Amino acid sequence: MKRVLVTGAAGRIGRAVLDLLGQQGITANALVLEDPGDLKAELVVAGSATDSHAVRKALKGADAVIHLAAIPTPERHPAEEVFATNTQATFTVLEQAGRAGIRQVCTAGSTAISGLPFAARTLHPRYAPVDEEQPPLPEDPYALSKQVDELTAQMMSRRHRMSVTALRLPYVGGFDERLLDFARRCELDPGLHAAGLWAYLETRDAARACLLGLALGGCHVITVAAPETLVSHPTEELLRRFHPTTEIRRPLPGRAVPLNLARATGVLGFSAEFHV
Repeated sequence: MKRVLVTGAAGRIGRAVLDLLGQQGITANALVLEDPGDLKAELVVAGSATDSHAVRKALKGADAVIHLAAIPTPERHPAEEVFATNTQATFTVLEQAGRAGIRQVCTAGSTAISGLPFAARTLHPRYAPVDEEQPPLPEDPYALSKQVDELTAQMMSRRHRMSVTALRLPYVGGFDERLLDFARRCELDPGLHAAGLWAYLETRDAARACLLGLALGGCHVITVAAPETLVSHPTEELLRRFHPTTEIRRPLPGRAVPLNLARATGVLGFSAEFHV
């Protein structure tokens, strides 16, 4: 792997990925809506990930892709725009990558695929720890877009004989920005992050997971998170309080995150280095 295209490169995870690529001596291309002028990339293309022409320009010389570009929540844009933009971007980037002969792709999905975080009513997981096999319950356009993105990844893997790793990421933030403040607020009111199951991932760990995703063969959906929650309250007590109908299928001692991270550790070879 000599050159990686990073879409959404000006975002929180995108910048961390560019930093990590630089540390490993890997050349980066960047696709961003607007060039901020300070990206650590040899080639920066300003354009939308939904635009096949812009994507083809950004793919110049690349032999792998980390696709991060997306509208990250359903709250600030019309529902139709959230769904259409996210699904079209993933389809376009993977289709153009496949046509260009690229065979290693990692895409950033979300644990919000569950449908819990942005639902208009309170939803509960069927069981915990939540694994990749638990059926999603989307009621919002963002969660639905993430579900479609995973289906697109599977199709593109077959269509282009491409290896695609789709990571389900939780709340992501850096120690130098929003993560610690969010943890403090959740400590005082655990209900703030009940729909996210109190899961988190530090930005640098998210970037590292993305690079690891490029090393896998085949098509994989993998949940990635820190192994503990971002609050001090015992996890099983939190589940009984906020998700009383959820079946706890195995012990979750202490602050154990109620997500099944078996694929992250066993398939991706990932464990978080940064902990709240």
